[in-house]
Amino acid sequence: MSLNSDQRAALADLGEHIAAALPNQVLAHRLVGDELTVEVQAASIVSVLTFLRDDANCMFAQLVDISGADYPERDPRFEVVYHLLSLKHNQRVRVKLATDEATPVPSVVKVFSSANWFERECWDMYGVFFADHPDLRRLLSDYGFEGHPLRKDFPLTGFVEVRYDESAKRCVYEPVRLAQEFRSFDFLSPWEGPENFARGVLAGDEKATGKDAG
Repeated sequence: MSLNSDQRAALADLGEHIAAALPNQVLAHRLVGDELTVEVQAASIVSVLTFLRDDANCMFAQLVDISGADYPERDPRFEVVYHLLSLKHNQRVRVKLATDEATPVPSVVKVFSSANWFERECWDMYGVFFADHPDLRRLLSDYGFEGHPLRKDFPLTGFVEVRYDESAKRCVYEPVRLAQEFRSFDFLSPWEGPENFARGVLAGDEKATGKDAG
């Protein structure tokens, strides 16, 4: 549901309030559509979220989610995005920070306990490390999984595949082997040659015998 002019003005004022209260932590703030986005220093994320939770003008008591985004052409390449909800003021805010695979991001589990699994998922999918997390393990993939599948440079097939080995009576990991040569095309297939349709020729007729062609 779109915001009215008063609600948009209130969000704009909120952005100014946050930036003024945290001048050394907030890098930028802006309204995009009907949403307030605040960009912050990665090292300051704990103090920023604590302020957003406790300040009387904010009262963002609910952490809705934490997600990641990968921009390989950027340096640093990753964004970590926090979405917060204030039931008190009926407002939402998006907090973003930039990082790379070598720079830890402070965990916010002590600020919002719900961040526990959100940060584990972000670590699992993108490889963003959260410092001082109480239990930073993979969440969606297997513990022996290699790589981080939501990175843009992660291959669609993955690196390894798992199967149950009857002789070993356990699951084993093996390098991915493609069972089909995907680029070995039969150019006489009915699925090829769309240019023939423009000439009124049905692709695949070349395979028919004289009797079948009638």
